[in-house]
Amino acid sequence: MKNLLVTLFGLFLAISLQAQSTNASTQSEGFKITAHIQGIKDTTCVLAHYFGAGQYIPKDTARIDGTGNLVFEGKKTLPQGLYIAVMPKGKNPYIELLITDDQNFSFQTDTADVIKNMKVSGSKENELFYTYQQELGNFYSEARGLETQKKQATDAASSEAVAQKMNDLQKKAQGYREQFFKDNTGTFAVKLLKASAEPEVPPAPKLASGRPDSVWVFNYFKGHFWDDYDFTDERFVRTPILQKKIDRYLKELTVQTPDSLIKEADFMVSKARAGKNKEILSYVVWYITSQYEQPKVMGTDGLFVHMFEKYYATGIMPVSDSSTIKNIGERVKTLKPLLVGKILPAPVVSDTLRKPIPFQTIKSDYTVVFFYDPHCGHCRESAPKLQKFVDTYKGKGVEVVAIAIDQTPEEWKKFIREFKLGKAINGYDYAARTDYRHQYDVWTTPTVYVLDKNKKIIARKLPVEQIEDFVLFHKRQQAAQKPAVAPTNAKASLKK
Repeated sequence: MKNLLVTLFGLFLAISLQAQSTNASTQSEGFKITAHIQGIKDTTCVLAHYFGAGQYIPKDTARIDGTGNLVFEGKKTLPQGLYIAVMPKGKNPYIELLITDDQNFSFQTDTADVIKNMKVSGSKENELFYTYQQELGNFYSEARGLETQKKQATDAASSEAVAQKMNDLQKKAQGYREQFFKDNTGTFAVKLLKASAEPEVPPAPKLASGRPDSVWVFNYFKGHFWDDYDFTDERFVRTPILQKKIDRYLKELTVQTPDSLIKEADFMVSKARAGKNKEILSYVVWYITSQYEQPKVMGTDGLFVHMFEKYYATGIMPVSDSSTIKNIGERVKTLKPLLVGKILPAPVVSDTLRKPIPFQTIKSDYTVVFFYDPHCGHCRESAPKLQKFVDTYKGKGVEVVAIAIDQTPEEWKKFIREFKLGKAINGYDYAARTDYRHQYDVWTTPTVYVLDKNKKIIARKLPVEQIEDFVLFHKRQQAAQKPAVAPTNAKASLKK
């Protein structure tokens, strides 16, 4: 099934570009960026701004002449943010530039080391941006020299002297950083640099054991993660920083369960809403939603459903295309009753003798539902693995219900015979009453659900080869939660 958020991205991008046009009209018209880049010539360079961490929106192109000169120029003011001048060759294929109010400036550099050789004229923001990076580069070079001295030290006194120099250098670098930020407060360069950095965690309190409290460290880090990010500044949408921070916060600092994800997603959206910048708000809502329609962590698509119902369906996330909202709403309607934790609606199917299969009365600790098409190549590849699983665990607390969603009863029965699936519970809807796509989210085959003894969904969209591992893992988890001593061999216990 086509990812609906791909379509939504196009709509959001249109909104963003419209906002850029509106913002640009309030400034003096036009831009002109003149450059001399040593080490490259006779080629084309593209000027583009970031849109998140993986998207780039081209705004202009320029020809680099035989001596490395180029000019980016246009009659309309550029939307502000972090840009890259992309070159098609060389070991340093792009140059980052801050585009703010100063849109008539020049720079010169060398592809051998773009940052070290950068000189800017006419743009305070870019002068600050590169001065800071150059100074940190000097500290880094000095630190590398001290590391070499440390390796060459032959006695304890020499090692201690080098260690002291390294400590002094770290303090000097930290002092430079703090003074630089203080002297240039309010500039976009400082905002960008501070937002890119992670929170500095003070010394942790000690536990009774004398060790630092790692839980306190984590909570402090997470609690201060957004301290240096300005949710009112829409220029951050045109940088990679906002996307990276959302990813870090949501995917690394949050437990990957729907309840935890929903809580933290709402927290980020609340900060964006408090910032009162529509473009920031739109990006935060759109990006979070896009990451959980087809999530990498199974069972977390509940966040996708939540984001649609709370922000899209209510109009908090403005989307002018009503047909797209309708399509996504239909997708949510399909997903909501099929989320992990829900009871799977009982399939209305019959066996090979046309006798109805009473799905809810199937007695087993685990029920695996395998939706397939007898002519599907992937289904045919998976069938031998499924057959092995069925034969191994039949009568040992696991039942497999294999349901053909397409083809004729004859083709279905032929598939059962060919792949020796007689020990599975084989089902078919002779009356063709079931819309498997919308009732069971079967847009590709095979589609697998794993249910517990109450027919509650505990896994969905599993590859066939992972079914056994998942069932064994889940059984170990369940055993560990019981007060009684759990069997040490989960696989053996499953077979009892």
